[in-house]
Amino acid sequence: MVSIIYEDNHLLIVEKPQNIPVQKDESKDEDLQSKLKFYLKQKYNKPGNVFLGLVHRLDRPVGGVMVFAKTSKAASRLSEQLRQNLIKKTYMTIVDGVLDKKEGHLEDFLLKNREKNVVKVVDKNIKGAKKASLFFHKIRSVKNYTLLKVVLETGRSHQIRVQFANLGFPIVGDQKYGKNNNKKVQIALHSYELSFLHPTTKQLLVFTSDFSKNKFPWTMFL
Repeated sequence: MVSIIYEDNHLLIVEKPQNIPVQKDESKDEDLQSKLKFYLKQKYNKPGNVFLGLVHRLDRPVGGVMVFAKTSKAASRLSEQLRQNLIKKTYMTIVDGVLDKKEGHLEDFLLKNREKNVVKVVDKNIKGAKKASLFFHKIRSVKNYTLLKVVLETGRSHQIRVQFANLGFPIVGDQKYGKNNNKKVQIALHSYELSFLHPTTKQLLVFTSDFSKNKFPWTMFL
C-alpha cells in the first residue's frame, strides 16, 4: 500500500513510490491515482466512482511527496496556487560530478517534443520555448557525486533533469538525459518537500518525504 503522510476531508498527501506512473498511461501499468481511489473507496465504503483530483505530477521514475485533492473545491484552489507559484516544491538530487558552487540559480528556456516526450534547452526566441528557473544548494560531495537541494521557481516538464544535464552535471541514474548510466540504478531525484496553503483553512502546510530508505547512490550520503 502507498504510504499516507496526511489526510483530511480535502487533502490526501502521499509518498509516491519510485517507478510507478502517477495516472493511467499507455503502459497500462498500475498507477498511483487508481491505487489511491481504491484506497478511498475501501476506507469510506464509497459507492460508484471516487473523486481524486490530480494537482501536480512527478515523472514515473521519481518518488517522494505528492498532494491530491479529495474534493473539486480543493482541486480548483490548489491548481490556482500552482498557477501562481504558491506551491513550493523542493527536491533532493544527486548529480554526476563534483559541483564546486555552494549554491546557485539556473535559468534556461525549454522546448518539449511531445511526440518523443523529450525536453531540450533552446534559445529564448524559439517558438514555444518556456522559461525554467530553479535554485540549488549543495549539501556535500562524495567521490564523484554531489548531493543537492533544489527549489523550483517554475514547474516545467523534466526541468531539473534537463537543466542539470545542460550544466554538465546530469542526475545519476537518469536514463533519458544522463550519460554512462547503469540501467539498474534508479534516478537519484526525490520530491522532498511540499508547502502550500490549505484550500479551506488557509493554514500553511509543510510536508516532507524521507529519502534515506532509497538505494544507491543515496546510501553514500546517509
